[in-house]
Amino acid sequence: MSDSAIQVSGLHKRYGEHVVLGGVDFDVPAGTVFALLGPNGAGKTTTVSILSTLDTADAGTLRVAGVDVRRNPRDVRRHIAVTGQFAAVDNTLTGAENLRLIAGLHHLSRRDARSKVDGLLDRFALTDVADRRASTYSGGMRRRLDLATSLVGDPSIVFLDEPTTGLDPRSRREMWSLVRELVDAGVTIFLTTQYLDEADRLADHIAILDGGRIAGSGTADELTRAVPGGHLELRFTDTDVATRAALVLTSVAPSRTDTTLRVDTDGAVRDVRHVLGLLEAADVDVESMALHTPDLDDVFFSLTGGRPASDTRDLQEAIAP
Repeated sequence: MSDSAIQVSGLHKRYGEHVVLGGVDFDVPAGTVFALLGPNGAGKTTTVSILSTLDTADAGTLRVAGVDVRRNPRDVRRHIAVTGQFAAVDNTLTGAENLRLIAGLHHLSRRDARSKVDGLLDRFALTDVADRRASTYSGGMRRRLDLATSLVGDPSIVFLDEPTTGLDPRSRREMWSLVRELVDAGVTIFLTTQYLDEADRLADHIAILDGGRIAGSGTADELTRAVPGGHLELRFTDTDVATRAALVLTSVAPSRTDTTLRVDTDGAVRDVRHVLGLLEAADVDVESMALHTPDLDDVFFSLTGGRPASDTRDLQEAIAP
């Protein structure tokens, strides 16, 4: 396999007259976490379905693990595993039986199957509940079992389609830890998620899908640095002091709300020092201050309709893939 685990160029898919994907391009380096974000209906699950050979593309060049997806889907399946939005485990079987079933489908010998099952139960902290039916598992336990079954075949690429939907905060963090362990072991993770903090925490590279195209891509830092909206918020004891401060800071054009001033800034130390220096020189006391920087929420809303069209277009040009 090359340095790229997944390569997508010109991916198109429509259902009837509805265009779901209208020319999608991205590249996923091996051994990294790639997060695909987008509003509901943006085509994230369709993309996963096509790359994992569960659906077919109308057009495009697609390579997974160095294999042409459209020409050799069977070969692609030897390298991948898919964990969907809902845990695909058999509730009538125990945790161990679920794993042994998948081991049988991979044609493992009894000895290899036993070793694999025992190892995965231990790795995913399921040994103590291995003989309990999956129907008695909590949501987090079912998710861990689902991911464990995906790893029976030692895939080099794992597609996780909204893997933590519906999980409590503790279970989500457990899943995050498991994802990082997989990447540390050299596995490539293709992640779709509705949780922007999840992408921020896990992803080495993020792409935002909107309107059937990639609206922007980059690392979390690259994306957030391109978004306007950072500001320094200064709070004063009363409106008179706030008025004096506004007069002192006319050169940086603050906006005002009662006892609070807002100064636009990218968060650079020199900007903050300059503002505070002006106030100190004028003997204006600041009661409190807070520095607000854009986050992935701001990026998401900017690229998917949360800003005026002109601002969104400027941002797209700034962080276009």
